[in-house]
Amino acid sequence: MKKTENLRRILTCDDLSFIMEAHSALSARIAEESGFEALWASGLSISASLGLSDRNEASWTQVLDIVEFMADHTKVPILLDGDTGYGNFNNVRRLVRKLSQRGVAGVCLEDKVFPKMNSFIGAEHGLATIGEFCGKLRAAKDSRQDPDFCIVARVEALISGCSMEEALARADAYSEAGADAILIHSKKSDGQEILEFCRRWNRRCPIVIVPTKYYRIPTSVFRDAGVSCVIWANHSLRASISAIRSITRKIHRQQAVADVEHEIASLDDVFFLTNEFEVQEAERKYLAC
Repeated sequence: MKKTENLRRILTCDDLSFIMEAHSALSARIAEESGFEALWASGLSISASLGLSDRNEASWTQVLDIVEFMADHTKVPILLDGDTGYGNFNNVRRLVRKLSQRGVAGVCLEDKVFPKMNSFIGAEHGLATIGEFCGKLRAAKDSRQDPDFCIVARVEALISGCSMEEALARADAYSEAGADAILIHSKKSDGQEILEFCRRWNRRCPIVIVPTKYYRIPTSVFRDAGVSCVIWANHSLRASISAIRSITRKIHRQQAVADVEHEIASLDDVFFLTNEFEVQEAERKYLAC
């Protein structure tokens, strides 16, 4: 099955599915190894891994370079967090063409103005007009080189403080414009507006959620609400920050590494994740005298 077909299956299947964040080839490989069937190339996580804020400081070509390594290193499909598309409809067209060329299975576009700001920072986020964003979605759809390439429309109305009616109207328009799924986003910790949206949406097309703030809601509740897909959107990055900070502080404090050796990956594990052993096999095949 093509990666694009696989992502479409994941987004549209009857049972709830899960996508794991990755921000590098290594984190992508580890997520695949852990059993995840698809990856979320997170704009926040990729920006943070470069030491940049999540405000489109990283250019789309810098993001694309990283995602290409991720795609080369894994067999599961990747859904790119494409922010606002890095500009207008023309930027979106070029982005989608390049993603298709590099083996990325889909893109998620959000209806904010460029440059965007992270959804969990600030209060009022500028939103594109419905007409402008629908134009971006149509441009993305028309630029696909593979008809199974997935386009997810991310509705930021609730993040921006707009009404539920506004969020539903935008989702309706985006679905009509060709979005394969709707990502409805919220920063409230009780998850109630997400559940209300799902109830009123009534499964008109697949719903994707990102429960970063309402993580205490049991997964069974999302399944019962008709959610199609859950994205764990930043947890690999956050886990790596905690682990690196803990180990480096111990090494600095103890001025030795003997006591941390059992807490970190072995070199053989590093070599496995970077295909070193496969290269050694290839050497015996291709460098034979």
